Amino acid sequence: MNIKEIIAEAIEKLRKNNIEDASIISKELLAYILKKDIQYLIINSEQEIPEEKIKCFENNIEKIIQGYPIQYITHKQEFMHASFYVDENVLIPQPDTEILVESVINICNKNKKQNVKILDLCTGSGAIAISLDMELKDLKPEIIASDISSNALEIAKKNNKENCTNVTFIESDLFNNIKQNNFDIIVSNPPYIKTNEIKKLSKQVQTEPSIALDGGEDGLEIYRRILEQAYKYLNNDGYLCLEIGYDQKQDLINLIKNYKYYVIVETVRDLSENDRCIIIKKEKTT
Repeated sequence: MNIKEIIAEAIEKLRKNNIEDASIISKELLAYILKKDIQYLIINSEQEIPEEKIKCFENNIEKIIQGYPIQYITHKQEFMHASFYVDENVLIPQPDTEILVESVINICNKNKKQNVKILDLCTGSGAIAISLDMELKDLKPEIIASDISSNALEIAKKNNKENCTNVTFIESDLFNNIKQNNFDIIVSNPPYIKTNEIKKLSKQVQTEPSIALDGGEDGLEIYRRILEQAYKYLNNDGYLCLEIGYDQKQDLINLIKNYKYYVIVETVRDLSENDRCIIIKKEKTT
């Protein structure tokens, strides 16, 4: 069987099982298994594939049909302008989260503060913190990123090294081990799925670590914990930037109103016109 034939067969199989992006997935998987790039597959479409490679490819196509994300097979996900290693210990960075990163970049570019200090809570793969370090290099940012999972932090440190960035990582349950209290910006994509909604998610999402998905009974548990403490770690006029679920805007607005330390600046929509992040500012305190 040659490259063109095995890709065509895989695309048909994936489409029959209602897998989106069947063509992209098939090509990415085969390129990974052959240790080549997709351009190579196009140029050498008539090349015969060794039997053991065919078997490996077909086995992984079956895993994808069963709901296993291709990113956990290839250990690769593109985010912003970088490539990130991912495995079962971290969430797969999604394009929607780029809206959160871009919101933080806009704040920094507007204020043009050198050595801007940023804390990324629930960092997972490190995608947010590392992307900010790359995009804000002219401002020489000081970025700290934390996560409760030591396994996730190992992945984040790997990505930090591979992307030649300079993020500091701390194992911490939110603010517990954070010693500094003078951040200009705190950013987070926390767990925000309601506990009883997780089992209703797609098979692919259910493969991801539940600790990074589960936001408690109402999906707001981690937001409450962040809001209760963030003001202590922010400079006056500092910003708190949070990713939110598509249907959580009003719930978050109502929650934020319970805390005298914050004022809502704006909510930002993603490319699908869903509310995706909320930008909060710490009011000046004496």
